[in-house]
Parts: sequence; structure tokens; C-alpha cells
Amino acid sequence: MKSLTNNQRIHYTLRIASAMCFIGHGAFGIITKPIWCNYFAIFGIDKITAYRLMPVLGSVDIILGIILLFKPIRAIAAWLVFWGIMTALCRPLSGEPFAEFIERAGNFGAPLCMLLLAGGIKLNFPWLFSSINPNVPVDEKSLVRVKTTLRIIVFLLLTGHGWLNLIQKPGIISQYTSLGFSNPVNVSILAGIFEIMAAIAVLVRPVRPLIFVFLIWKMGTELFYPHFEIFEWVERGGSYGTLFALWLCLDPLRRMRTNFVRRERLTVDG
Repeated sequence: MKSLTNNQRIHYTLRIASAMCFIGHGAFGIITKPIWCNYFAIFGIDKITAYRLMPVLGSVDIILGIILLFKPIRAIAAWLVFWGIMTALCRPLSGEPFAEFIERAGNFGAPLCMLLLAGGIKLNFPWLFSSINPNVPVDEKSLVRVKTTLRIIVFLLLTGHGWLNLIQKPGIISQYTSLGFSNPVNVSILAGIFEIMAAIAVLVRPVRPLIFVFLIWKMGTELFYPHFEIFEWVERGGSYGTLFALWLCLDPLRRMRTNFVRRERLTVDG
């Protein structure tokens, strides 16, 4: 069996991450998460109607996630970019801290980077209803664009969670309390400082070993939600996916191969 190229690994990482966002978010619609009523209220929808709509929207999310997993239709990825931004924006619009929005940057960042890797966004009918072919070679310009976007997305999601730690979000404090920390406030502040510093490091100069540390940190800390842990963890797939995709983009062997090809071309042209 032929091994995957690095660009194919990036594609499949972002694709699986995007599907996880859809499926995890949809699961909360199926179980009718009460806090969603606040978000429906932004659009003037009452609680009774909200509870009726939640399973419908949740089912659509899950179906789209499964389709994307097996067939990467561009329209579905583009919808997730829009849907991810809209659902994340509902949090600050309903009175929650703005950090809740940027902390979910991976939800719309993963499908956005998957589209950028495949050549960008065009939004015409032939483009929307075509599938991404992961076997098509990716030009260096697109890869650089994806890498830059990934750095920004990872910066946002780490900053957002660090910010929530620093303002001592009640849900996070309860996580640390349930883990047995005697002073969860201090733990929250230290975690917040660490995540803000990690975000800055990614934005200024991403280093592959540190990206891997941040990936393990993110995957581990998202397991500590007191309710519906597995759904919360799955929904955060965009966070893990963008971190791992950035780690793949920093592959030193890829850079060596790129430089070799450039030197070969210069030799031929000369």
C-alpha cells in the first residue's frame, strides 16, 4: 500500500477534524443542551420551539459530518466555516465572554484550511458541489497560505482558552475542583498564563516539538468537562486537527524536499 504524502496527511487530518466538529456539535442538539436556548433567543425563538429545533439541527450536523468524512464535498466544508463562525458568535451575542468565540476558532479554522489546501474558495456552483481530491498535488503557495492560517487559528484558540482561565470561568474552576486541586483559582491563572504564552509562541515562531506539547495539552485538558465529556472532546476536534496539521506543515523533511526541488529547477534553468 502506497504511503500518504505529507500534504495528504494534512488533508485527512483537517477532514477528520471538521467531521468531528459537526458530529460533536450535532450530538448536543440531539440531547438538547439547555444553554442552547440562550442562543436561539438571540433570534427571537422561545424555549419550547428551541427544544423542538435542537434535535433537527443536531441530526443535520451529524449527517453532514458523516458525509464529509467519506466524501469531502466543498459545499459542506464551506457551510461548516459559516456555521462554525455563527454558532461561536452566538456565545458573546448571548452575553458570554468574547473569549468563548475565539476559543472555538478550530471549529471553523479546520474546514477553512482544508479548502485553502485544495486551492482556495470560489463559491460558484461547479466549485461548491465538487469534491476535494486529496491526491492532487498542492502547490507551495497554497501550503504557505495554509500554514499561516493555521498559525492564526491556533493562536486564537489557545488565547481564547487562556483568557477563559484568567477570568476564572466557573466551568473551568469546577473542572479543576473535580480533579482534586485545593486551590483551583491559582491553577486556572497558571494555566491561563501558560496558554497565552503558548499562543504567542505559535504566532511568532512555531517550533515542532512545542506544537506537539500543545497538542497533547489540548487533547488532555478537553477531557475534563464534568458533563458529556466525550461529546465535548469530539466537538473540539478542530482544535486538535489544526494543531496537528500545523505540526505536519512544519515537517523538516518537507522543507528539505522543497529546497531540493528549487535547487534542481535553478540548475536546469541555469
